[in-house]
Amino acid sequence: MSKPSTARQFQIKYLVVSKAPDYVALDPQHSAVPAIPAVISVQDLVHRYEGRTALNGVSFDVRHAELFGLLGPNGSGKTTMFRILSTLMVAGGGRAVIMGFDAAKEPDALRRQIGVVFQAQSIDLKLTAAENLWHQGHLYGLRGTTLKSRIAEMLARVGLSDRAKEKAETFSGGMQRRLELAKGLLHHPAVLLLDEPTTGLDPGARRDLWQYLQILRDEERVTVIVTTHLMEEAERCDRLAILNEGKLVALGTPAELKREIGGDVILLDTRDAESMAERARRPGPSRAGKWSSLHYRRGRSFSRRD
Repeated sequence: MSKPSTARQFQIKYLVVSKAPDYVALDPQHSAVPAIPAVISVQDLVHRYEGRTALNGVSFDVRHAELFGLLGPNGSGKTTMFRILSTLMVAGGGRAVIMGFDAAKEPDALRRQIGVVFQAQSIDLKLTAAENLWHQGHLYGLRGTTLKSRIAEMLARVGLSDRAKEKAETFSGGMQRRLELAKGLLHHPAVLLLDEPTTGLDPGARRDLWQYLQILRDEERVTVIVTTHLMEEAERCDRLAILNEGKLVALGTPAELKREIGGDVILLDTRDAESMAERARRPGPSRAGKWSSLHYRRGRSFSRRD
């Protein structure tokens, strides 16, 4: 009987890329998407943490009633961008303007225009669904019949009307996430910011959440920004800004970005990248002419080998 192979096995994480753009900029005159005034304008944002650059001159606009995705791996700058847009952090340079309000200079006015759903849970599990919204409404100055009607409206919108008097600790993960959404929408914001909202949800709950976000965009005309590191979620967005090591490396619709990449991407882990690149380029019946470029990891970045 033959011995089991001791050869190192390679892990395919992503589907070899014909070209890897440093930056994909859309030409408004030739884009399939019509020019619409920006609801969110990010202008040359820069931020550093003790010598480490988290954001390095990032700029993009988000249009009215657009479902916009911030895509990137951990450490790409998504969370820093989210904190700046939600007024939790002041950028080291540049500007972020939402609904005409500067995030650094007018945070109080801006907070009335945005709803925020953080990745970490913010609901009180010991309170009922209605009680969670009641306390959230007080933070925005809502009282009396106005608050009661808003609570009823939001619970109906997220499909929790029949669970209004039940404690949040009895809810499933998907239901708790919907309650988080209701909190973020209680004051009728024009812009909704969500930080990896599907974390911890099963596939069914993820699908339901994205369907609801699309309803918000189409029926309520709410502008939505979602951070994610999942490609299948990014494809649901109208447009994407892809961040890597604090830089904006691609911007456009999912279809436009797919056309720009022009092929599948394979990421292989190996101890000897040079040897593997050489072997991959050797002529052979199964791979001749199929490898137009290779990208191999150097630390946290990727180097191109043509």
